[in-house]
Amino acid sequence: MLTSLPPHRVELELHGEELGDFIRCPGYERLLSERFAEAFRAEGLTGLEGFHPVEVVRVRCMRRRPLKPLTVPRYYIVSPCFGRAMVDVVLNRVRVSKPPTCMECRSTGIDAIHGFVLEPDTWGGEDIFRPRGMQGELVVSERFKDFVERHELTNIRLTPTEQFVWDPSNLGPAPLPTT
Repeated sequence: MLTSLPPHRVELELHGEELGDFIRCPGYERLLSERFAEAFRAEGLTGLEGFHPVEVVRVRCMRRRPLKPLTVPRYYIVSPCFGRAMVDVVLNRVRVSKPPTCMECRSTGIDAIHGFVLEPDTWGGEDIFRPRGMQGELVVSERFKDFVERHELTNIRLTPTEQFVWDPSNLGPAPLPTT
């Protein structure tokens, strides 16, 4: 995936009453509200790179118009880092169409996810990152989880990795390893 270059101009879709603090973008990038970005930096959290200002050129209301006037916060575009933490290829519950061919990136064709774990001693301490073997997903630290709750940040749902499910074809979990 290519990284977007300035100037950053975006159109947002509003699905509720207010725009969120954390917005998914095409590719790996995310948009953060100014209050999210300022709090993230003030608390010294790690794992997000960039913090480039974004111009919101349009907000499309996907449902009926909000009851109160819409306030559009200032946004910044960030890239979550590609961490050193590796998904455990033995203990995870991920169905793959083929085993990884590169043990560095551990990229493979993922068909379904029914929880995953990271290999011990591979995490570098980042507060938010993309793990090797699960590049499209973000993993966060306990410190980041507490940060989100404390600041009541919106439009971000945190799920423990062992409970995370993505199974578009209803394949079910991968079989448990036999010993």
